[in-house]
Amino acid sequence: MSVGMFGVRKTIFTLLAVALSAVSLTATASARNDGPTSASSGVSALEAAVLANVNQIRAQHGLRVLKLSIRLSAAAREQSQSMGAKGFFGHNSSDGTAFWKRIRRYYTDRNYRYWSVGENLLWSSPDVDASQALDMWMKSPEHRANLLSKNWREIGLAAIHVQAAPGAFQGLDVTIVTADFGVRR
Repeated sequence: MSVGMFGVRKTIFTLLAVALSAVSLTATASARNDGPTSASSGVSALEAAVLANVNQIRAQHGLRVLKLSIRLSAAAREQSQSMGAKGFFGHNSSDGTAFWKRIRRYYTDRNYRYWSVGENLLWSSPDVDASQALDMWMKSPEHRANLLSKNWREIGLAAIHVQAAPGAFQGLDVTIVTADFGVRR
């Protein structure tokens, strides 16, 4: 999903298709955490590998590589942790707030004449590796469009593992990945 301020554009994602694809995936990553807020070298490695794969795909398509943004990563982490803890899967926050408003709290639009953000999500049970994550996103037209947008300059990533995740995750052990894209000029 993406939104731009001062020339707003919105893309609606087919979350259900991505979620169903993610559920059926047999993953090979072995990193696990004890909960949605814990960090481990395995998850950090997954985030680094996703970044490398995103930039490799962008380079193959003649696009600039994306710089990792601490601010966008914080927004992505908030969403991944919230989804894992509260058992929902979607771009809007658990309270219904639009995704771009959540991102704007971290990645401000103040003092910029142009600001735009987008978001890709996925979940898989029990795990996912970077190449599988990128494969799922590239098979979804809306997610592919975000990955291959020439507008983006920065990306934030958050990957977490949740054991016995509630709600939409049906008590499964899941890995949730959020990628937040941004540009400010």
